[in-house]
Amino acid sequence: MTGIPVYNAILLPDINLYFKPEVFSAMAGKAPEKGDKILLLPTRTARTKEELEEDDFYPIGLTGEVVNTSANGYVAIHTKSRADIQEIRILEDHRIWTRVTERPDIGDISSAEQKEHLEKMKEAILDFLSGQEWGSAVRDFMMQWSSISEITAGLSSRLRISSAEKYDILAEDSIARRMDLMEKAVYEFLEMAKISTEAQTAQKEDHQKIYRESAIKKQMEYLQKELDEMHPENVSDVRRLEQQIEESGMEGEALAEARKVLGRMKQEGTNSPEYGMLYDYLEFLTSLPWKKPVRDTIDLEKAAEILDEDHFGLKKVKHRILQQIAVMNLKKKQSGSILLFVGAPGTGKTSIGQSIAKALGREYVRVSLGGVRDEAEIRGHRRTYIGAMPGRIIDGIRRCGCADPVMVLDEVDKLSMSYNGDPASALLEVLDPEQNHTFTDHYMNVPYDLSGVVFLCTANTVDTIPEPLLNRMEVISFPGYTAADKYHIAAEHLLPRSMEAAGIPADRLEVTEDALRGMIDDYTMEGGVRGLKKCMDALCREAAVRLQKQDTGRLRIDREDLHDYLDRRPIRHARLPKEQKNGIVTGMAWTSAGGEILFIETLLTKGSGKIILTGKLGDVMKESAQIALSLVKSMYPRRAKVFEDHDLHIHVPEGAVPKDGPSAGITMTTAIASLITRKSVSPETAMTGEVSLRGDVMPIGGLPEKLMAAVRAGAVRAVIPKDNEQDLEDVPAQVLEKLEIIPVRTVEEVLVLTGLKEPGTVAGIA
Repeated sequence: MTGIPVYNAILLPDINLYFKPEVFSAMAGKAPEKGDKILLLPTRTARTKEELEEDDFYPIGLTGEVVNTSANGYVAIHTKSRADIQEIRILEDHRIWTRVTERPDIGDISSAEQKEHLEKMKEAILDFLSGQEWGSAVRDFMMQWSSISEITAGLSSRLRISSAEKYDILAEDSIARRMDLMEKAVYEFLEMAKISTEAQTAQKEDHQKIYRESAIKKQMEYLQKELDEMHPENVSDVRRLEQQIEESGMEGEALAEARKVLGRMKQEGTNSPEYGMLYDYLEFLTSLPWKKPVRDTIDLEKAAEILDEDHFGLKKVKHRILQQIAVMNLKKKQSGSILLFVGAPGTGKTSIGQSIAKALGREYVRVSLGGVRDEAEIRGHRRTYIGAMPGRIIDGIRRCGCADPVMVLDEVDKLSMSYNGDPASALLEVLDPEQNHTFTDHYMNVPYDLSGVVFLCTANTVDTIPEPLLNRMEVISFPGYTAADKYHIAAEHLLPRSMEAAGIPADRLEVTEDALRGMIDDYTMEGGVRGLKKCMDALCREAAVRLQKQDTGRLRIDREDLHDYLDRRPIRHARLPKEQKNGIVTGMAWTSAGGEILFIETLLTKGSGKIILTGKLGDVMKESAQIALSLVKSMYPRRAKVFEDHDLHIHVPEGAVPKDGPSAGITMTTAIASLITRKSVSPETAMTGEVSLRGDVMPIGGLPEKLMAAVRAGAVRAVIPKDNEQDLEDVPAQVLEKLEIIPVRTVEEVLVLTGLKEPGTVAGIA
């Protein structure tokens, strides 16, 4: 059957429709003749015959027959029945061929009822026409309509309903419901027309009030849409937010909440005090990324290249990261442990997060948690508070514009608790993969899926991290860099970046290897390279000044030039004394800036047996001193009498620097034993370890940094707890080559090793 496309018209059975002859001829391929069978095909959009495709047609059409070819210059077609389109093809000459089956109506309304509805509608039309100046001219014509279908079709071009709504009338199988749709459309048209004139009268019936309200809303929406299309720059807040909500990809609770808040905005109006709060909320909600992108498989070799390119060394760290990436490749989602990078400042904990993001092909966002003491900083503030804001986690998601970024939670060891709650506890839900797929920020008050986010945490120490939070994470240590590592980092990364930042071309400045090593040895004291970068920046800034003042073609900076370029004195690192003295022993300590050596100094003075502690020691070190004194008294019973009429003074330089930690016990014990036996211990022997009253040497932390500090100071041997032997795997090979490592289990082994006690004897008796 030949098809004729029809757009934006109401097609109904058993009515007459009129078409221009040229339209019919163009689509049918011949001039219309009386008795021709045709199929009227409603289309979704207005298209020319050259643009039409099979998908442009709705699935239900209307059969008809040509009854007159000269009806006032139009072709009259009498419609028959509705039809399901089984097949449709557009031929090369743009004619439309179809295969259809009849679609029956559901006769759920009697002829008498239809007639009753028709009479009521005619009365409504007559009532409307009586108030119009032109009403009498069209009254007789309109009264010839014999069905509601004819009335609806006749007013089709004037009805304020969309093309899709017009098709819905045709697609309705129930005659009763189809009549309801037609009545609703016609009555809304009549009410809309009455609203546009001053002669309108108030309708008292409830159903007319409903029609009126619906008509007003539709007219407002229609006019607003037209205004928006004419002036996109002046689109109203409500209309723009409505569009953003539909385009955001929100689903479920989030979509329902957004629509609910938008409804409140419409009701409140712009003059309401709550309007601004509701607007800000919807702006934030629609700015969040709700759709998770589909990720490709990650190339492990390429990821390894990126990590090596951006960071020198850190082999174990990089290998663990590649393991995480491999698991993500196999499971096709973020899984595994939350990684916690622990180490001294400047060791690359935060910056490696950027490299991981680059390797994964994801966005990178950093959230600083240092000093956060309010739970709302993590979970957000409830919208009932003035100045309410989302938490840092969700805000970070909004800033990066990606639902599955690499997010670095920086300085988790510096979270603190206050009367505003415990932010560390709030992080538990964020970092728990079993819970974070429905993380609810208090400001949003709807769940947001964080399961795709790759969380990385950083800290300088784990001592201040609460145990429940620490258990959620896998600790990966970032050891301090050796002098050799720092040289490579300075030459390959820091110096080129500093020169670029200062605007110095590569061919105009040469910094010798000796100068770089001088900066590392004499001007920095850290486990990382942050201070070294500052030195590089200062040197390049001064070089930029001299290049412009002297207009020299090229500058060469050697070690002896560093003092002038950096304009400061070299840092004094602790160095081993050349002579041995009784009661002084070299210890090793860990600081937030890396490892350092310290000297435990002891002295006996006339007194009453008191113990004097100086050097700004913390509670742990004070207890270690008490244990060390008790051990020496028990191991040297004859010499212990000296403590009855003498005071023991223990000092740890430098006095102004606070010191604490459970690793100085063995050093203090050895220093006191050296003092009372009057035998000196070689300063080239450095030691670390805590002791118990049983005389055991207990394990400590931060061993790699401590051994690096011992090498820097000139030590040749290091005494460590036996239980720390496994930590030697993390110590750089360059350090192990320069030190003799001696693991011990008991205090007695240390005293024998240092010559303060004969093996197998009780000191002071044999």
